[in-house]
Amino acid sequence: MFKRLLPFSRCYRPNRCTCFCECRTHLLQHWSVNIKRASMSSLDQDQRLQPSCRDKTTVSSDSSDACELAKQPLQGLKLASHEVLKKAQQKGRLICTKCGGSRMFFCYTCCSLLGVTQQEIPLLKLPVKIDIIKHPNESDGKSTAIHAKILAPSDVTIYTYPCIPDYEKDKVVLVFPGSEAVSIQDMMQCLHAQADSRSRDSSDEPCIKRLKKEEGSDIDTNPESGTPDEMKGSESRVFPLQRVVFIDSTWNQTNKISTDERLQGFVRVELKTRKTCFWRHQKGKPDTYLATIEAIYYFLKDYHKLVLTQEYKGEYDNLLFFYAYLHSVINTAKKSAGKC
Repeated sequence: MFKRLLPFSRCYRPNRCTCFCECRTHLLQHWSVNIKRASMSSLDQDQRLQPSCRDKTTVSSDSSDACELAKQPLQGLKLASHEVLKKAQQKGRLICTKCGGSRMFFCYTCCSLLGVTQQEIPLLKLPVKIDIIKHPNESDGKSTAIHAKILAPSDVTIYTYPCIPDYEKDKVVLVFPGSEAVSIQDMMQCLHAQADSRSRDSSDEPCIKRLKKEEGSDIDTNPESGTPDEMKGSESRVFPLQRVVFIDSTWNQTNKISTDERLQGFVRVELKTRKTCFWRHQKGKPDTYLATIEAIYYFLKDYHKLVLTQEYKGEYDNLLFFYAYLHSVINTAKKSAGKC
């Protein structure tokens, strides 16, 4: 029996008990190794994230493979400890007291945490406000938009289409690919040009309200210091961007939202150099089509470096706190199942 199960270990002495014991020992060792490999999960690994399953790359001692691994988009992130998520995962799914849904880590319906507390996860402050327009048919459980809302609650708002706020078009950009989309480097120039055009269009209108306010107030109108309105205008001239809009939907459903007349006339931005590592890659779409949380993260990272002209030190890495952990868990499960 053991000979049949161990083709790699041929027995030339079938009549001897010692050989039988040796074969049995080899078999038990073989099973032990396989069981250990199959049961190993991300809960027993360190915080290094495995390469994307889609890439089907293998790690070896070859230097080219090591370089390829280093290029993985989730490598080197400055994340808060995932220990709290590991412990929460061991507890299993919990029932949300608000909606009754069975959830892990958070309820994507109620935007509330489960199994972890607010003090145990990172809380971020973003340089601009983020609005997410969610398609009504987008599955809440598959969307990554909720990650941003939980990790940066004061700066992120999620709207369900057809609900779209009224925006000042020269202070808002829409992150969405297209023929008219520009890079982040060109984004601010486009906003300035749009603001200047709007200013010229309104230059002939009387400023009655502002004149009345200045006549009856004690506000210092020293030309050197400038009025509050002038100072505010000067600040917005330097950094006119106040809000960034993202569309949360499958790529096959985005057309309805992106062509809505209320979103026309916006400066559109495309993150052309970034590639997704989302585990739900959509067939027929390029790998530059990002998951919502990826798009938010990469936009803010580039904005920090290219617009604010500041050295990036991982200020927004924790936007991928949940995403990176789930990426690791799912990738590990796929590898254990032999799917990548």
